[in-house]
Amino acid sequence: MLVTGPNGRHGNRMKLAKLAFGLICLAILASNIVTMSRWSEARGVYDDICYLRQAHLFQRFGADGLNTDAVRDDDRYFEGKMKEIGYAAWKDPLQWPCHNPMPSGKVVTQYPPGTGFLLALFPEGHQVVPLYVAASLIVCGLALLGIFMARTLPSTLGAGVFGGLSVYLMINPAKASYSVAPTMALCAVAGFLTALWLSREKRSVWLIALIGLLLGASVNFRLPNALLAAGYFLFLGIPFVWSRKLATFLQGLGFGAGVLIGMAPTLIAQAINAGSPLATTYGSADVVAPAFDLAVLGHYLRDMQFVLMLLAIGSTAWLLRAGEGSVRQVALVVAANLAVNLVFFLSHPVFTPYYVVPIAMLSLWSVSFACLMQQQQDARQAAPIRREQTSLGVLSR
Repeated sequence: MLVTGPNGRHGNRMKLAKLAFGLICLAILASNIVTMSRWSEARGVYDDICYLRQAHLFQRFGADGLNTDAVRDDDRYFEGKMKEIGYAAWKDPLQWPCHNPMPSGKVVTQYPPGTGFLLALFPEGHQVVPLYVAASLIVCGLALLGIFMARTLPSTLGAGVFGGLSVYLMINPAKASYSVAPTMALCAVAGFLTALWLSREKRSVWLIALIGLLLGASVNFRLPNALLAAGYFLFLGIPFVWSRKLATFLQGLGFGAGVLIGMAPTLIAQAINAGSPLATTYGSADVVAPAFDLAVLGHYLRDMQFVLMLLAIGSTAWLLRAGEGSVRQVALVVAANLAVNLVFFLSHPVFTPYYVVPIAMLSLWSVSFACLMQQQQDARQAAPIRREQTSLGVLSR
C-alpha cells in the first residue's frame, strides 16, 4: 500500500500552489493583452504623440532620428497627430506640447530617445500595444520564474502574489506613460540579476557591468531613472574607499562603464539637440528645485505608489534584520537605492502616478529573488546532510 508522508503532502501542496499562481499570472497577462488590444494611440495625451513623433523620426531617418528639431516635421506627421487630438496651436512649433526652444534656435522634443526607439520597432499605427505586450511578457516570465524557484509554501505564496501584482501593474499605472512599460521590464530583469550577482561566492565583473548597462539603458526612457543606479554606486564606492581593494575597484569600474554605455544614446541626443551631452532638452518650467510640499506628499499617501513604497521598505527592513550573507548584501544595495530615490521624489514638488514605481519595483524584484536564491542555496547545502541521515537510518535498521 502506498503511504503519503508529511513531506509528500507538503510537496503536493507546493505543486498545486505553484500551478495555481502560475495560472493566475497567465490569466492576468491574457486579460491585460485583451485590454491593451483596445487601446487607442490618439487618446488625447500630449506625451503619447511626442513619443510617437520620436518613433516616426527613427523610422524615417534611422539613427539620425536622434535629431528631433521641429523643422524635420516636413511631412506634417506631428501636425496631423495634434489635429487628431484637437490641439489648437498645431501650426506654431514654439507652442508644440513637450517641445522646447534651445539656445541654438532649434525646437526639440524634451524626452530621451529610448521610448521612441522601441516604438519604432513596430509598424506605424500599431506601435503602442506591441510595446506593452512585449514588456508584459518579460515581467510575466520573471514572475513565473520566481514562482518556480520557490522552495517553501510561504515563499510560493509570496512569489505568486507579488508576481500577479507585477503583471497587473503593467496596465495601471504603466499605462500613464509609454516610458513606464519598458522601465518596468528592465527593473524586473535588473532585480533578478542583482540578486544573482550578490548570491554568488565570486562576484562577476561582467554581471555587474550588465546590471549597469540595463540601468543606464533605462535612462533612455526616463531621465530620473538615472537615480536607480545610486544605491549600487554607494554599495561599490564606500567599501572601496575603506579597503582600496582591486576587486572592489574593478566591480565599480565595470558598473560605471555599463551605466555610461547604456545611457550613451541620451547623451548623444542631448549633444545633437541641446548642444552638449550634459545639457538638458527640458524647459525651465520642468526643471524645479527640491521642496517638500505637503500637498504632494498627500497625493502619494492616497496613491497605489504608497502601497508599493511600504512593501519595498518593509521587505528591505525585514531582510536587513533577518537576512544573512549575500541576502543581506542585496538588502544593503536596495536600502541605499530606496533612500536616495525616495528623498528625491518625495521632495519633488510635482506628483505623477508613476514617479516612485520604478524604484519600488526594482527593490521588490531584488529582494524577492534574493530570498528565493537563498532558499535554493540552503536546499543545496542541506541535501548532503539529508542523504547522510537517510543512509544512517537505513543502516540502523
